[in-house]
Amino acid sequence: MLEPTAMEVPITSSVNTAVVPVPVVHNPRARKLRSAVWQDFTKERRADGSCVAVCNHCKKQLTATSRSGTTHLRNHLAICTTTSTRRAGKRRKLIVRRILHNKTSTDGQSGDGHASGEDHDNDGTHFDQELSRRDLAHMIVQHGYRFSIVDDVGFQKFVKNLQPRFRMVSYETVRADSMTIYESEKLKLQDALLKIPCRLSISVDMWRSNTQMDFLCLTCHYIDHANDEWKVRKKILNFVHVEAPFTDDQIASLILEKLREWGIDRKLAAIVLDNCASGEIVARELLVVLQPRRLLLLNGNLFQVRSCAHILNLTVQESLEQTSDIITRVREMIQNVKFSQERFEKFQDTAKLLQMDQKLLVLDSPNNWPSTYLMFDSACYYHDVLMRLAEQEAHYGAFLTAKEWADVKALTEILDALYHKMEKFPVENPTANLYFNDMCEVHVLLNTWRNSPSPVVAQVADRMLTKFEGYWDLTRPVMAFASILDPRYKMKSVEYFCRLIYAADQFRAKTTIDDIRQSFTNLCSEYEQSGNSFKNPSALFYSATSNSCMSSVYSNGDDFKTFSRITLSDARRGLDQYIQETSSGQSFKSDLDMYLEEPVYRQKEGHLDNFDILGWWKSFAAKYPVLSQMARDILAVPVSIIPLDSDARTLNEYLSTMDPSTVQGLVCAQDWLREDTEVASSDGHADDKAARGDELIVLPK
Repeated sequence: MLEPTAMEVPITSSVNTAVVPVPVVHNPRARKLRSAVWQDFTKERRADGSCVAVCNHCKKQLTATSRSGTTHLRNHLAICTTTSTRRAGKRRKLIVRRILHNKTSTDGQSGDGHASGEDHDNDGTHFDQELSRRDLAHMIVQHGYRFSIVDDVGFQKFVKNLQPRFRMVSYETVRADSMTIYESEKLKLQDALLKIPCRLSISVDMWRSNTQMDFLCLTCHYIDHANDEWKVRKKILNFVHVEAPFTDDQIASLILEKLREWGIDRKLAAIVLDNCASGEIVARELLVVLQPRRLLLLNGNLFQVRSCAHILNLTVQESLEQTSDIITRVREMIQNVKFSQERFEKFQDTAKLLQMDQKLLVLDSPNNWPSTYLMFDSACYYHDVLMRLAEQEAHYGAFLTAKEWADVKALTEILDALYHKMEKFPVENPTANLYFNDMCEVHVLLNTWRNSPSPVVAQVADRMLTKFEGYWDLTRPVMAFASILDPRYKMKSVEYFCRLIYAADQFRAKTTIDDIRQSFTNLCSEYEQSGNSFKNPSALFYSATSNSCMSSVYSNGDDFKTFSRITLSDARRGLDQYIQETSSGQSFKSDLDMYLEEPVYRQKEGHLDNFDILGWWKSFAAKYPVLSQMARDILAVPVSIIPLDSDARTLNEYLSTMDPSTVQGLVCAQDWLREDTEVASSDGHADDKAARGDELIVLPK
């Protein structure tokens, strides 16, 4: 419901903008005013000849010219404090006000001749049952409320007191209205995706209900330029049920089917399959179909990428398997402390005795290395406490030797560095340029740790390095391109880290740098060629037949006005082509040449983390038209997605009880309405949303 707002027009002098008090002279010959609003206003004429409307309650003066209408007078009455005070003793109905797009006639017909279903009051306000039904369904979808809320006695009473004329709808009706919202929003999104002049990246996640039904979540990522502002967008396209058992071929076919339904299979940039089992096989199946059509960047060499968090997760988790013995020993020690309240209280008493500040004692979750790091970190902190308890009573766990404790501390230092890298990934509206330096720093750290004097560190680091390089090679080109498209670094970051990583093999360093530069140049050429393919044929106005065309246009004087705009536009395009043809012998620099030759963008000290790369490319799009298009496609690749474990990718109980089509409608529609929720939550209470459980599912950020 929209609350009425007042737009009061100040009375100003015709000479300047200051409000000038003028004595009011009553007009004894004033004719009767027809609008009901004049029951609360008196129209008076000032000494300078202008008319004013004086509020009978607060005596405020508002304009009353023939062109000003009465809307501002009604709005004033809605907020007039004197009017509210005068009517405070009476119970008043809350009037639902609707701003109509079309003028409504007095017989209840809308501008298109159809019945509007609105009830009008004497004061000009009205109630619309159909609009209120849509608002109710919109609220339920947007905030993830149960359909059965319409059957709650308390909710029914609340609505009745707000608007007695509203006829409460049934469970099935509100469900149908919600699906109508889904279909309507889907058409809007599809139209928007077809119109945006850029490629889209896709991420795929597999979800499961608590009734063991599998769902495929297909999400697109792109940079929107609506309202002349570049922003990273993420929209769920489908949340579709997959019949079990299913194969990788079936998953690939389903993805292609849905992309074709949306009409975006010809404008893909990259795909992330981190939360999809056998992601590499699915990607290969997709490439079999897409590569022959030559629709992918660099013939598909940039198509599949892994997120930074997924690379680190695989690297660390698989490498820690060889240290499972020491992890098990520490885990058992913590479990014994938490075995009973009595043991844990003794642990706390011992910590107080040793004058240690309180810190959470963490028990890890197997196959979750961040929790293993937190367990190691808390165990190292309470080293003295755990040692004393182990000496006093055997049931507190096996005694760790000094060497084992040294290994635990060494592993903790490794995991600490990687854990804090992981913390950088969940960023609001992230772009792909943010993480190339971080991943290269991880590469450098692994090289350093591999030469550690600690055998356990060297062994674990060597295994991590092997895993990391295998996973990193797939994603490095996209992230290197994103770094080049960052005007603060251009090629500098690539050159620096390649020489640092391959310090012992400078030939390999040079080869890697040259390969990245050449691939980026090839990609730039692809964009230039694709841009030329959309050239307007009328741009070829300057040609061998130009004179005859011009003669035919100007030969008929009657047609001159009709064609003048077209010919002037063509003439300008002809000038552009003439300049291009006559300047062919002159030196020409491409977008890429100019961009790389110019100095890097230097930020002020202390503002390095506040750089708005999308704002920069928006500002320089005219100077670098080809590179700016590349930036929109590459920077939107979702390399910062945080993969969710299988437990987190489980639908809540509410959604698990619904049929698959309703699940898809609710999940997708809520995501599409998310922007409205974020705007409404911009008052500082957005952080409470997760605690309230407003979202139907928790998607990767």
